[in-house]
This record gives sequence, C-alpha cells and structure tokens, in this order.
Amino acid sequence: MAFSSHNHCSVFPFFFHILGFIFSSFFLEFKPVLAQNSPVFACDITSNPGLANLTFCDASLTVENRVNDLVQRLTLPEKIGFLVSGAGAVSRLGIPKYEWWSEALHGVSYTGPGVHFSSLVPGATSFPQVILTAASFNVTLFETIGKVVSTEARAMYNVGLAGLTYWSPNVNIFRDPRWGRGQETPGEDPTLTSKYGAAYVRGLQQTDDGSKDKLKVAACCKHYTAYDVDNWKGIERYNFNAVVTQQDLDDTFQPPFKSCVLEGDVASMMCSYNQVNGKPTCGDPDLLAGIIRGEWKLNGYIVTDCDSLQEIFKSQHYTKTPEEAAALGLNSGVDLNCGSWLSKYTEGAVDQKLVNESVIDRAISNNFATLMRLGFFDGNPRNHIYGNLGPEDVCTPENQELAREAARQGIVLLKNTAGSLPLIPAAIKSLAVIGPNANVTKTMIGNYEGTPCKYTTPLQGLTASVTTIYKPGCADVSCSTAQIDDAKQIASTADAVVLIMGSDQSIERESLDRINITLPGQQSVLVAEVAKVAKGPVILVIMSGGGMDIQFAVDNPKITSILWVGFPGEAGGAALADVIFGYYNPSGRLPMTWYPQSYADVVPMTIMNMRPDPATNYPGRTYRFYTGPTVFTFGHGLSYSQFKHHLDKAPKFVSIPLEEKHTCRLRKCKSIDVVEQSCSNLGFSIHLRVINVGKISGSHTVFLFTSPPSVHNAPKKHLLGFEKVHLTPQGEGVVEFNVDVCKHLSVHDGLGNRKLALGPYVLHIGDLKHSLTLRI
Repeated sequence: MAFSSHNHCSVFPFFFHILGFIFSSFFLEFKPVLAQNSPVFACDITSNPGLANLTFCDASLTVENRVNDLVQRLTLPEKIGFLVSGAGAVSRLGIPKYEWWSEALHGVSYTGPGVHFSSLVPGATSFPQVILTAASFNVTLFETIGKVVSTEARAMYNVGLAGLTYWSPNVNIFRDPRWGRGQETPGEDPTLTSKYGAAYVRGLQQTDDGSKDKLKVAACCKHYTAYDVDNWKGIERYNFNAVVTQQDLDDTFQPPFKSCVLEGDVASMMCSYNQVNGKPTCGDPDLLAGIIRGEWKLNGYIVTDCDSLQEIFKSQHYTKTPEEAAALGLNSGVDLNCGSWLSKYTEGAVDQKLVNESVIDRAISNNFATLMRLGFFDGNPRNHIYGNLGPEDVCTPENQELAREAARQGIVLLKNTAGSLPLIPAAIKSLAVIGPNANVTKTMIGNYEGTPCKYTTPLQGLTASVTTIYKPGCADVSCSTAQIDDAKQIASTADAVVLIMGSDQSIERESLDRINITLPGQQSVLVAEVAKVAKGPVILVIMSGGGMDIQFAVDNPKITSILWVGFPGEAGGAALADVIFGYYNPSGRLPMTWYPQSYADVVPMTIMNMRPDPATNYPGRTYRFYTGPTVFTFGHGLSYSQFKHHLDKAPKFVSIPLEEKHTCRLRKCKSIDVVEQSCSNLGFSIHLRVINVGKISGSHTVFLFTSPPSVHNAPKKHLLGFEKVHLTPQGEGVVEFNVDVCKHLSVHDGLGNRKLALGPYVLHIGDLKHSLTLRI
C-alpha cells in the first residue's frame, strides 16, 4: 500500500516545503531539536477541566453512548475531517489531529506517516518478512510476534512516535509466483493464511486485562479482495479488473478475510485498488456493507487502500465526477479514506444529494468507536493500561531473540545430501562465503520495514563460528556480470562453500511483479562454476520472497544442500548460521509452490482462475489445483532428523444424519447441502503418534490434508490443519486433529454454495494415507 504513482504534487507546495526546510535548517543551528515525547489523545481533562462535562469523554459509559454524543456535537465540515487518514482536529472539543496510517507487517514500520524513529527510539524489532514466519507453521509464534509488535507500538505511542491503528496484516493469497508482494503474505494456502491472519490480529489487539471491548492496538486485514497483480507487463493494480468465479472467491480468496473477522475479531478491513468482476472493491456495496459488515459483522471500520477512491475516478473512469466516486465509496460501506479524496469531495456530494449526512455519521461512528476502544478518548494514556511502556520496552534482548527464533523456525531445508549439513565447526578450517546476498543488511527485512534494532548479516553469523573468506561474486543481485574467477579461487581451497544468492526489493516488491522466476542475471552461472571446483560441501542459500526455478541446482550433485531463508529479518544471519552449524535443527516448510520458469512463460498472471482448464491447457494454480511440474511442492521441508508416523485413531466411515424424507434417501446423491441440522455435533478426531527416529532433537510439522471426491471441481488436495511438535531423539508425541465434518470437509460448488460430497475421501496425515467414506 502506497500512494499511487499518479499523484503529482503541484509546484507551490513543493516550493513551500523547500522554503520550510531552509528556515528549519537555519534555526537548527541555534535551537536543539526536541523529540516529541508525549502521546496524542483526546479528552485531556487535566489541561482542560471543562471537557469533563462532555459525555463522550466519560470512560465509564458505553462506546455507543459516547460515540453518539460526539457525532451529534460536530458540524458537517468537522465530520468530513474524520473521514480521512490525516484526521482533523476539533480544538473546541479537545480532539487533536490523528494520523491513522501506521504499519506493522513484521515489526513497527516507518512506511506509514504515523510512525517516526528518533534518538529516543532509534529502531524497533524487525521480524522476518511474513512469508518466512508463515513457513514455521506455528500459530503460537504468529500470535507471540503480534504481542511483541503491539507492545513496541504502544511504547512508541507513549512517547509520541507512533499511532494506535496499524494497517497489517496482509492476508492476500499468494496465487502467482511472480507477484512482488507475495513476500508480505503467509503464502498460497487459505487455511494457513486464515490461521496466520487471525493469530497475528489477536497478538496485536488483545489486551492483557482480557477486556473484549478494549484494543491494545487496532489491526487491519488487507487487501480485500482477490488482489494480487501489482505491475506485470504494464498491467497495473490501479485499474486491473480481476475476473473471479464465485467458487474461487468463496473457497480461495475470501476465507482469510472471513477468519480475520470471525476468529480474530479484527478492528479494520482495507478494500483494494482493483476491480472484482467489473466493480471497484471500494465501491461495491455487496462486498463491503453486504459481506464484511452484514454477513461477518465487522466490529470496526472499513478503510480504502491509499487513493483507491481517486483511482476509481481517474484510472478506472468508473464515475463521471469526483463527487460520485466519494459518494460511491461511502454508500458502499467505506468509513475511512487513506488519502484526502473524501475531505475534498464529500461536501459537494452532500450538496448534490449523492450521499446523506446519515451515511457520514455511520462512517465516523465506526472510526470513533475504534479510537474509543483504543483509549484515545480516555485522557492521558499514561494513566491507563500500557501507560508505563516506554523506549526501554522496544528492542529488548528478549524481543531480539524472538526475531532470531522466528527466522530459525521458518528457514526451510530444501535439499541435503548425506555428509553435507550440518557442518561441524571444528572440522571447518576455512569457509568460503560467496554471493550478492552474503553480507546484506536491509535486504534481510524485506518491505514494509522499520529501522531494526541491529543487523546480523549472513557473513557475520557464519564468521562467529568459523574462519571465513568472502567474495560477493556479483556487484548486486541483478548480477549482470559475475566475478567468477575470484569466487572459484576461494571455493577451490575452502573446506566448504556457502553461496548466498536470490533477490531483493529491486527484483520483487510492491508495484513490481517478476517476469522471470529464475535466479537473476548471472547468479546461476556463478553457482554452477563454483560448484565445479569446490572440494567440500556446497550449500546454496536462497534469500527471496517468492520461489525460484533452481532446478539446475536440485539436479547438480555437487550442490549438496539448499536452504531457503525468505527475507529473514534483523537476525537472519545469526539464524542461518544456527541452522548451517546444527545449533538448530531446521523445521520450516514451504508455504508456497515453487514453479519452473516454463510456468511463467505460458501462464498469464492476469488469469485469476484457480482451477485448471484442460481445454486450453491452463494448468491451474497452487498445490490445491495445479496439474503441472514443480521445482518444490507446498509443504516441502527437510530436517536433520527423521520422523515416523503411526495412526492410532481415525474413523473409516462417517454417517450424515438426514431426515427420513430427504431426497438423497430416495436416490443416489453426489453431495448434500451444508445445513445446520445435519451439521450439529458432526465431527471426529484423529490421533497420530510421531516418533523422532533420528539422533538430533527437533521440531516437526504434521499436516492433515484431504483429497475429497471429485465433484463440484473440488481441490485435488486441501490442507485442513497442522500441528508442530518438538521431540528429543527417540522421543514420541501424540498429535490430535479434531475434524468438524461440515466446516473442514465441505467444498464450494460453482455458485459458491457449501456442499458435503458423499463417498470416499483420502486423508493425508503426515506421510500416511487413510481412507474415509462419508455416507448418509
């Protein structure tokens, strides 16, 4: 989310900006800069005792009563000031300006204008980019990171450096390997993404006193919906029309947003830039008022992506006038506009009778209710919960250790030949470290980043355990020319080689989708040439957001191990060394399919269909539907241990109760409608014993997949759940899955209706398969 590329500042504001800079620079010579060290809040009764008589400042009353009182005190222009992210002040009521736009995708971020770092708080803990954290498949970790991020956010708020509303997480499905923003998401699977979104939201929002009505900070799930084309071959997100079937919408794109609301109780949802089936998402009353507010009962506010309303008018030409675009957003269910569109055109829309003032009242009521749940209208936050947090609570040793642990848990071992990893430090007299990502800092934290507490680069991490010799091999990741001779020289004499390759934000990011999914430039040549001359193990490390076609390395026996480290956060280098030297047994699993380049060559990024179409040789998308070859499959990941599975308990048959006169009792049915009466208390449990038969302690993720009967174009395989267990050598643990038949085994038909297919299912539990039949 960023301001669109179509914004053009006029020369006058720019002139005054420069003038202001000159004057401020002049005065800096004489006056030290004082960091803002007090939070922004309303109802400061200490400074203005008269505010105590205002109902909306009475924290003992219900949020609804307080909001109603506040709204009826405001004039129309004042109301309009609360429809935009840079919300206006109403000094007569003791309400200061408030900036809604802050970000906390994987740590408090400076991407939004609501957050600033200063000498008071120079940095915040920078966790791995989301795609790597998701690879841990550890829901507890997702929530724990959210808790730490919200604590640091509150600490920064208390000294005037951050807001209370954070437009994170990104729960879009990573549908296509070329998408530049896939790095920000938990991957391609709706179940994993749903569990991640709800857990991270809970971590950000839930207060330590257990109050259901209060918020620690307010999270926001984005970008609703079917948003995953940024800029591919000139096709841009601002006017892209995502043509999506109802079936794909309901069983792929919507589940994470639904979970954010129903399981995470998220305080906000952000509508996206694109159109879905010809309607802009921020101007579709069915998607906003109908589903988010109506079906899911969002308790919070709906915000536009930045300048989305402007794009509806300027890029999509969906409305004839700016006022119509403003009215369309408000009437559809938008409460807050990131940007300034509603502050400019809402009054005109009211004058032209395109929108009623009551609609504006609804919008600002949702916004004010959120701020009240955050304590913004309760007076000085230092007198309330979290009021004692400050700079000393940011970048604590514990938080930084969690960043390292998150990276360790996410790192995926993709290939490992016997005798390669882990390296034994005592046996390594010299380690050759080669590659454009070997000594990077900022690359490790991906986008939507903040200033980290500190960095440990891969080179620093490896050098802490053994003697290293380093050559970058390429000037940067684009690697237009590789310094192959330098790299070969150090590789030929070293006991082992670590090649750290991949991408950075110049290759994949917001507003930049990839065309090629191979290693950039001459990287693959460098890898192959180094492998030829190396005398010991060759470990290839890929630092990237999306997958890469590295089939050449998979097939090359001289490349003995391959690791994927995502963008691993501030402690990424330390975590990588922990895995390479066996201080940590890798347990990450890929949260997305790795495709060959041939896929990117023939499949247009703009085709949204998840399901394959044999008539056009379209292969489908993600492990659930894709029918073509892969480099690595979703869920792939190796360990330094081996784990065996034993199925102790699982039913062979499940009977669905139907009333006597149900048509399916009279004739053979392929499926039945999912309805309340047949679903209540219909479930079963699966018990699986897991044994670590290796010599090293380690964690292991157990997946539960189902392959349903092939009716209604159902997924060929679908993740129902996952559990992570930690086992000592020869240790044994029991994993239990509780399956709700209607929730977990149902599929959507072509119209989006939920159906329960009758007949044989295959349950994939760990590496075991179990047959189950649903019958009436």
